[in-house]
Amino acid sequence: MLTGLSAFPLTPFAADGTVDEKAFTALVDRLVAAGADSIAPLGSTGSYAYLRPEERARLTRLAVAHAAGVPVMVSIGATRTRDVLALAEDAQKAGVSAVLLAPVSYQALTADDVFGLYEDVTRELSVPLAVYDNPGTTHFTFTDQLYQAVAALPNVASIKIPGVPADPAAARAHVARLRDLLPAHVTLGVSGDAYGAGGLVAGCDAWYSVVGGTLPQPALTITRAAQAGDSATATAESARLQPLWNLFAEHGGSLRVVAAVAEYLGLVTAPALPRPIRGLSAAARAEVVEVIERLGLTG
Repeated sequence: MLTGLSAFPLTPFAADGTVDEKAFTALVDRLVAAGADSIAPLGSTGSYAYLRPEERARLTRLAVAHAAGVPVMVSIGATRTRDVLALAEDAQKAGVSAVLLAPVSYQALTADDVFGLYEDVTRELSVPLAVYDNPGTTHFTFTDQLYQAVAALPNVASIKIPGVPADPAAARAHVARLRDLLPAHVTLGVSGDAYGAGGLVAGCDAWYSVVGGTLPQPALTITRAAQAGDSATATAESARLQPLWNLFAEHGGSLRVVAAVAEYLGLVTAPALPRPIRGLSAAARAEVVEVIERLGLTG
């Protein structure tokens, strides 16, 4: 299940700070129509850390109801294991196909803390779990040894790795080394959209994609080409999108940029991000619009 394009949609907010459920379900509908292999609402792009537990449970039920059988994977990350377990229970009751878990913290976590988190959570799960390695957000770096230990736990089905080396040979070697460490049933998913094509071509099973949640067609073009062994097309399409990847780097990540894209396309109402996160400046928004129009991504 955790292969191909896993699309991470925004959680759009209304001006009063409530979740815009109509826009949220329309984003899910859009991904179903596009043909995403799985849908991952309430990831970092979905601002899960800014939602109350009851909001997360409600959005999870809405996502499953609108997914039309496409697998839904939601984040269950929280700072306390108690809360992670409660979120996992809510997600399973809602009928998700999988859950996604990052080691969220305020105090810095040790490797023992992180292994214990996954050990405690997987003991209670009845659905697959994807390990969410996102050091830019969590400030925790997994070692190969920790990957191996966590992957041996029950119900661990995928590891979301934070990119691959830019050099194709180095990327293949990196993915091959991880494969040697992990059980055969655990898939590898690349993240960081600039690395999507490179990771898939290097042998990753999945692309956990931010852009796929708002602009699924170009992400699917890359994914399907890589799955078909057409590395040239996958690489060329990613290179074509380099101006978009540059915007992600320029603005400290993808969230503010994809929110501006979704707002410009009328998929969500501005401002769509939860306070205190501010959107891009007017000048930066104009730059995003120029790139989207130049790349023909307005359809």
